[in-house]
Amino acid sequence: MSRHLTLLLLGVLTPLAVLPALADTSSWVMETTEAPKPKKGKAVKIAPSETFAKPTPSAAARANEGGLAKSLVEPTGDEAAYIAFDQGQYLTAKKLAEEGAARGDPQAHTLLGRLYAEGLGVSKDTQAAVKWYARADELGDVQGTFALGVLYAEGRGVKKDRLKSAELFEKAARTGHPLANYNLGLLFLKGDGKPQNPYRAAMHIRYAAEKGIAVAQYDLAGLYQNGSGVEPSALEASRWLSKAAEQGMAEAQFEYAVVLLRGLGLTKDEPKAVPYLRAAAQKGLASAQNRLAYVFAEGVGVKKNEEEAAKWRLIAQAGGLKDETLDALVSKLPKAKQMAAQQAASEWREKAGMF
Repeated sequence: MSRHLTLLLLGVLTPLAVLPALADTSSWVMETTEAPKPKKGKAVKIAPSETFAKPTPSAAARANEGGLAKSLVEPTGDEAAYIAFDQGQYLTAKKLAEEGAARGDPQAHTLLGRLYAEGLGVSKDTQAAVKWYARADELGDVQGTFALGVLYAEGRGVKKDRLKSAELFEKAARTGHPLANYNLGLLFLKGDGKPQNPYRAAMHIRYAAEKGIAVAQYDLAGLYQNGSGVEPSALEASRWLSKAAEQGMAEAQFEYAVVLLRGLGLTKDEPKAVPYLRAAAQKGLASAQNRLAYVFAEGVGVKKNEEEAAKWRLIAQAGGLKDETLDALVSKLPKAKQMAAQQAASEWREKAGMF
């Protein structure tokens, strides 16, 4: 899979061009990115992600992310600062957190680090974030330790140091922190900050996957598909991919749909694949949009509809995905159907904020 999902805020490391025969992906990003663009009839190769996962700041954000990341700040002690943060009252949160930090509250230091790292209520200052997170780490707050590890991994506010980030992730992982385990697994997978060890990598990624981290479930599916650190198993790959898809991860939804369309490790089930494919397409994944166009063009699990196929092809085309076969299909449609498809595609993109 190409670049991919980092959780919000501080970060999880995503493997960097990790396995043989797997393409390099991007470095560090904050948004879910597009999965590979499969050609018609070809299976998708799932590869581990290439980005550090990042913790969410609050229970509200955690709910919005479907459980992908644990809260950066758990409201114990002076809860007022965290409540203010959850409500977007960042100046109030900063004032209350500063008061808590003055009393030696470890989590107040982490909250201040978060505010400075993301420029919430203050000017963005990653060097200040490093200072607050480092103090939180010294005081024993595991979220501060994890956050500091991300900054070292990404080289934000401090010189990039994967050895230091590995040390911090390992410290947090020993407490059972799922995202720290995930990031540590990525470092073992790449051999960056840790000796390359696919078995240790799989162990840490599996732990995070079992704790419900969607990106880890997605990557674990890739490890099973490629037999890296685990025995290859199409059934296990499909099982973990389905878990990530159920959490709403667009890449997982797309690739699980392909699994269902082709019966890879599962019984072929075209009708069941379509909702997953449509969900990924609605999230803006061009590869899913293009595959959905084929589904409608060929009547796979749905009633054949060339106009709907043309709509999704035009949407995918606007996203930069090339496909001469589908373009030829669109060009052969009657002018009226082409115009209707173009109108529908334009309306979809406008509604999705893609203009």
